[in-house]
Amino acid sequence: MSNSRGRGLQANALGTFDTVVMAVAGSAPAYSLAATTAVLVGAVGLASPAALLYCAIPMLGIALAFSYLGRIDVNAGASYSWVGRTLHPFLGFVSGWALVVSATIFMVAGSLPAGSMTLALFDENLADNTALSTAIGAAWFLIMLGVVLGGARLTVRAQLLMSGVELVILGLFAVLALFHTGDARAFDWSWLGFSHFDGMAGFASGALIAAFYYWGWDVTSNLSEETPNSRRTTGLAGLIGVGVVFLLFEVFTIAVNVLLSSKQIEENDANVLAVLGEEVWPGWGGRLLIVAVMLSTIATLETTLIQVTRSLFAMGRDRTMPSALGRVHRTWNTPWVAIAVVGGVALVMFIASNALGSVGDILSDAISAIGLQIAVYYGLAGLAVVVAYRKMLLTSVGNFVLGGLWPLFGALFMFWIFVESLGELSGAAIAIGLGGLAVGLIPMLWYWKQGSDYYRPAKLDATRTVEADYVPDDHAAARTGAYEGLPTDF
Repeated sequence: MSNSRGRGLQANALGTFDTVVMAVAGSAPAYSLAATTAVLVGAVGLASPAALLYCAIPMLGIALAFSYLGRIDVNAGASYSWVGRTLHPFLGFVSGWALVVSATIFMVAGSLPAGSMTLALFDENLADNTALSTAIGAAWFLIMLGVVLGGARLTVRAQLLMSGVELVILGLFAVLALFHTGDARAFDWSWLGFSHFDGMAGFASGALIAAFYYWGWDVTSNLSEETPNSRRTTGLAGLIGVGVVFLLFEVFTIAVNVLLSSKQIEENDANVLAVLGEEVWPGWGGRLLIVAVMLSTIATLETTLIQVTRSLFAMGRDRTMPSALGRVHRTWNTPWVAIAVVGGVALVMFIASNALGSVGDILSDAISAIGLQIAVYYGLAGLAVVVAYRKMLLTSVGNFVLGGLWPLFGALFMFWIFVESLGELSGAAIAIGLGGLAVGLIPMLWYWKQGSDYYRPAKLDATRTVEADYVPDDHAAARTGAYEGLPTDF
């Protein structure tokens, strides 16, 4: 495919540090801790740190898969392109669609906490007002929509500010928690072992929840067409992002085990981080951590918007979805049609979730359903890298372990989570999770019939790409422009 299809995205908009910040913000450390800690403790108790540890290992395998695949195919669609060019275009489309559906659901589910946390800063009673929380959350969503529309550089500046303040607050409390003396219980190394899990089923339920903590670091791959030297930068940033959030998750989960009683966690299930803050620093602690969670939630709305709009942009450009989605704004170099469509759909879902109580109930199941969709596209990417690098896996130990064995383990782990969770989730969650994926079959078959070039891909083969594209490091800067803003790498 050639450049004639339309304008590309803004090349060289993000630096290496910016990309790492995006990866950390994508996983939303403060939001994940606040929203999910009580659920994780409820599922596995004192084994929470172990669940996060043992889920980080396969998650790093998936991050390695994204890193290796990003070296041989620079594409805003990321797994949508990679899976389509290695396994099958139908699976590639399902991979992209899974991200689009999960991200759209999350933007609605994530906006409500952004609203309630903002209100909690002024009056804790107001935070329980669903209508007001929805209105404030929708306002934050529209602000982030405007920032993402304004271009990659503006997006990164906003992200640096929000995530910077969030990480400073989390770092401060991590240090304060280490030196805090009023313990509910003493630290025990067994919390990092298998002894506290209730058999394999208990481990599976903990791993399922832990996987959702990490989701979002892969936003760096969707920004590859806007990142200089992206063949190296985006994958490395993803790996660093997983490492940083893993450390934050472990420190805070251990602190919860040490400092809070089971009763405190149970009574404050949606506000565990604020209770921990009060315990560590009475008076100011809870309020500061509410600020961290609020900023984290708003920041992850922004990274999720980037993921879904860049994926839709790639699909529109390839004509596997309406081609208007592939249009780029002349001034801001952003996929403005995709951004407008996502904004409109999300706002309709906001109104529906607030107007109909039953939809609110459905949304809580939808959050669980997101996990099924994440497992699909992460798992497929783990398989794709093994196929793309199959001729190079035996050329070195590094290639075999980092480009083959570890990503394959990560993929199998994701599919195992998918199967195991089907027995744990409610009927509504399964219906939304699998139904959301099934709806994607309609555009997939329609545009396949229309003859989109995406369904006749040039196969992705690491040997050919690496031989053709290898440039010594000292010439890297000169080559980056060649890849940026190209409609595709086919």
